[in-house]
Amino acid sequence: MFFSKKLKKFKNVKHCFFSKRGGFSKGIYKSLNCGQGSRDSKKNINKNLDFVSKKIKVSKNKLVLMYQTHSNRVIIINNKNKNLVKFKADAILTKIKGIALGVVTADCVPIILFDTNNHIIGCIHAGWKGAISGIIENTIEKFKELSSRNKIFATVGPCIGEKSYEVSQDFYKKFISKSKKNSIYFINKKNNKKLFNLRKYVNDKLLKLNVKVDNINKDTFREKSNFFSYRRSQKLGQNDYGRCISVISMTKFSQN
Repeated sequence: MFFSKKLKKFKNVKHCFFSKRGGFSKGIYKSLNCGQGSRDSKKNINKNLDFVSKKIKVSKNKLVLMYQTHSNRVIIINNKNKNLVKFKADAILTKIKGIALGVVTADCVPIILFDTNNHIIGCIHAGWKGAISGIIENTIEKFKELSSRNKIFATVGPCIGEKSYEVSQDFYKKFISKSKKNSIYFINKKNNKKLFNLRKYVNDKLLKLNVKVDNINKDTFREKSNFFSYRRSQKLGQNDYGRCISVISMTKFSQN
């Protein structure tokens, strides 16, 4: 389990970037697989989510998850929709205390957020598709919908590292077509491939939106004992992969 030192200062906000350790799943899903979209045993996934809920100190029915599609869709959780099982979105946020918001990843970037002025929590699933299409910007806009005076803090969690993220020229061109300035996020390789710094790309987007940021600098591809990795599973010829979960919850009003 991994924590933000800065977020831990807020006593009434609980959070955790869970590793893949400590769960009940077997085989390629060993052991804390929280990916409901995986082909793992549903029984084991539910046991894993029970474990997560207990660690974050909420009941399992108060753990709100998303059906993630690499979109730029953001949903505000309120008293009218809070009891829905799952939301088709790649970011969620809420002012409701006593519930937890979760995001599952396996190389993509999990981001958890806290607005210290207005006591709003959120989480983002930021793969490259969501990041380039505006999931981060859209999330901050939703924070502003709930309050005009925001002081947002974000922790960028474990994700695939630059040295592990080899991409094609076509991938590179997608980012350059958005802005030539995006070339700073790529390093050339000898094989006509490039290395992409997804973490820095996400960090810079947050910073441009006046969000204070800290990072848990872990490479999900390289640290195979701690994290699931889509890209690593592909290289190993596996037909599926587990997902780690990152969670944030709020109990009562926090003091700055």
